[in-house]
Amino acid sequence: MAYELITFRLQIREFNTNDSDFILRLLNSPGWLRFIGDRNIRTEEDAKLYIQNSLLESYIKNKFGLYLVELRDTSTPIGMCGLVKREYLFQPDLGFAFLPEYGKLGYAFEAAKAVLEETKRRVISSGVFGITEPLNTNSIQLLLKLGFSFDKKIQPDGEKEELDLFALNF
Repeated sequence: MAYELITFRLQIREFNTNDSDFILRLLNSPGWLRFIGDRNIRTEEDAKLYIQNSLLESYIKNKFGLYLVELRDTSTPIGMCGLVKREYLFQPDLGFAFLPEYGKLGYAFEAAKAVLEETKRRVISSGVFGITEPLNTNSIQLLLKLGFSFDKKIQPDGEKEELDLFALNF
């Protein structure tokens, strides 16, 4: 069965290549470009390849990944939330990004809480990390609200600056 979570206001599901228009918008939104980085997704074809080679590949390889977050009543895509497996971390980290017009409305908290509860239920790991740039105060506040605590600063290979690593143990 495909991954699907339902919350009071949201539905969270696996991406598919029909979501390319949304991926194109999200990955070129100001917050994504500033805090996550430019993935050079400029066309719907680029977005479809990103979905296939990154998002869908993670579902197969890791049995988890980033999921599409939609408004439950209208199926309007508003963001992504899920788990990412990075080579330099021994357990997955929580990832999330939302279109700017859906920020500050509690959607990221609602989606992340549901993903974390499902992660605990499926016993994917004994805990989860959260990584953010030190200036990304919105992400830091969300991680703290979810129960994460600051662990340490890290500088993964290829990163220009240090990142803040947060941890949540189950």
